[in-house]
Amino acid sequence: MNIIRKGHAPVMEQHKHENGMEYLTFPSLSNTGIVSHSFSTRIGGASKGCYSETNFSFTRGDVKEDVEENYRRMAQILGFGRTLEHFVTTFQTHTTNVMRITPEDMGKGVCKDRNYVDVDGMITNEPGIILTTFHADCPPVYFVDPVHKAIGLSHSGWKGTVGKIGAKTVEAMTREFGTDPADLVCAIGPSICVSCYEVSSDVAEKFIEEFKIEQVPEYTTYGCDDVTGASSSDLKHELTHPILYGKNDGKYQLDLWEAIRLTLIEAGVRQENISVTDICSHCNPDYLFSHRTTGDARGNLAAFLALNI
Repeated sequence: MNIIRKGHAPVMEQHKHENGMEYLTFPSLSNTGIVSHSFSTRIGGASKGCYSETNFSFTRGDVKEDVEENYRRMAQILGFGRTLEHFVTTFQTHTTNVMRITPEDMGKGVCKDRNYVDVDGMITNEPGIILTTFHADCPPVYFVDPVHKAIGLSHSGWKGTVGKIGAKTVEAMTREFGTDPADLVCAIGPSICVSCYEVSSDVAEKFIEEFKIEQVPEYTTYGCDDVTGASSSDLKHELTHPILYGKNDGKYQLDLWEAIRLTLIEAGVRQENISVTDICSHCNPDYLFSHRTTGDARGNLAAFLALNI
């Protein structure tokens, strides 16, 4: 399927498995040689109706057996003989809590009950465990430490982004595994882009305060065919924190991708080690689930990351 991309050169690669499921990957993560990963699309799963075709959430009303089949197909994609028992899912409530995952957690959220709540980020150094987060406009953030062979995966909606869950995931990996942030290879996955993400002044004020934004540029061009608008793009080179753009109706356009990237750099991740997606969920509603497009009548996408066995 042809998709709308942001920018001139593809950042993420599209794939279609022999089981029919389509998914996306970052070459930068694959090139580390130590992980399997993917970001799901709507194509090639067993779900039906508003969940079609590939929903990974058991809590949205989809048929349980169909969701399980979607996980089985993703397990085939991730390889190494993985099964449903290898997945571990977050319990997302838009926190900045990061949990270390151990072999005792395997299967939780898919074939076992979760005995934790309020977890939006996970880290592990155990090969085989598939970290799993859920998305329908909020970005996933992938973390790979090729030196200590450790990984992290976080759900970073606007609350997690303003709370800097990206930095907290880096801190957790440093504390638990001895990770040097400069060694990390990170990627910011598909979500709603700045052109599509309008927020109210109360949300904007939180970002202005947390990111110490002194000047908010005017957003004069608004449309899915342009990531930032001509004047905003020019101002990006002049402003220290180009993540918010004001509009004459009192609303703002918010750039989650840039806010997360800046947070990772501030946490010590090298700029050249950060890949930022070129795919917007709201611009591609037939390919990716988007809450802003369809509201609650939808499934959930998922991000997956695992150390190779």
